[in-house]
Amino acid sequence: MPPHIRTALCPVSAEPRTGPYLRRRRPDDGLALSLTVPCVPRSAAIVRNAMTSALHAHSLDRYGLPATVAATELVLTATKLTPEEDLYLSLRHRDNALRLVVWDQHPHHASPVAVSLCEERRRRSLWLLAAVVEDWGGDWGVGEARPPHSGTKSWVVLPR
Repeated sequence: MPPHIRTALCPVSAEPRTGPYLRRRRPDDGLALSLTVPCVPRSAAIVRNAMTSALHAHSLDRYGLPATVAATELVLTATKLTPEEDLYLSLRHRDNALRLVVWDQHPHHASPVAVSLCEERRRRSLWLLAAVVEDWGGDWGVGEARPPHSGTKSWVVLPR
């Protein structure tokens, strides 16, 4: 086995980690979870389980119920609009707030009428999410994803 592979596998490696994706985490970085899952209904359970474990590992259990409800609602709504595509989820805890972002592959419509109708249907399907987030004093929204992402971006912020 080449020495660089052995070093990469060793948890107490003396060699410094370099590169844009290998920065050392600072103690105040908090929770950072990213998942790419297929846009199918069973992915909601995968996301819930991963989030529950991550929140527990970071002693953020207080966010458990609203965060899992929010993720479930966002994932299930995306499965109705972009079935069989990939779905990307990001969960971060920074500045005493939990931020959840879901990107789905739903394309942007050319017609303003179609855009309006699609946004209305998505918001209407997220009534439970809206109620939970409002109860927690948080905020949520939906919009077109900005590059490098494509599709639709849905987000939730839950304050402490």
